[in-house]
Amino acid sequence: MLSTNDLRSGLTVNFEDEVYLILEAEHVKQGRGSAFVRVRMRNVRTGATINRTLRAGEKIEQAVIQKREMQYLYASGDEHYFMDTETYDQIPVRADVLGDGLKFLKENMVVQILEYEGAVIGVELPTSVELEVVETEPGVRGDTVSGATKPAKVETGAVVQVPLFVNTGDVIRVDTRSGDYLGRV
Repeated sequence: MLSTNDLRSGLTVNFEDEVYLILEAEHVKQGRGSAFVRVRMRNVRTGATINRTLRAGEKIEQAVIQKREMQYLYASGDEHYFMDTETYDQIPVRADVLGDGLKFLKENMVVQILEYEGAVIGVELPTSVELEVVETEPGVRGDTVSGATKPAKVETGAVVQVPLFVNTGDVIRVDTRSGDYLGRV
């Protein structure tokens, strides 16, 4: 059991019969009254983010999540198949478990599979991926507004906002956590 005073970003906890990843934990002590901890956390199964205020010193159970390095192989219907890089075992993972990570998942990409009590609860992608732009409007000469962006469809089907100078066929780097354009490769 953890005290709420020990909470910090990156920890996984059991809270209200669900597994949550703590994104932010802020310890607050006001001049009057008792201290409390403001926590923002994401449900590992559904991806929903919640904010809670907990009393300082409360006990909360830590969830132990195993991570296994696996390689994404292919999709078949609603299931996506991953191979363990050490044992070569293949496991299917439903699309709803993958959540938003599905937008940036490429074949042969190495990812971390998150398991809790023997069940796959999510996938942790690399922080950035390199993707080819397959469709975007051409940049117009003289259109040099600072910070202007346009939508671009990448090879995985995701739509990313990119600067005007990016063209079809360019390879770009995308942040998998936010979906933001990071630069050309």
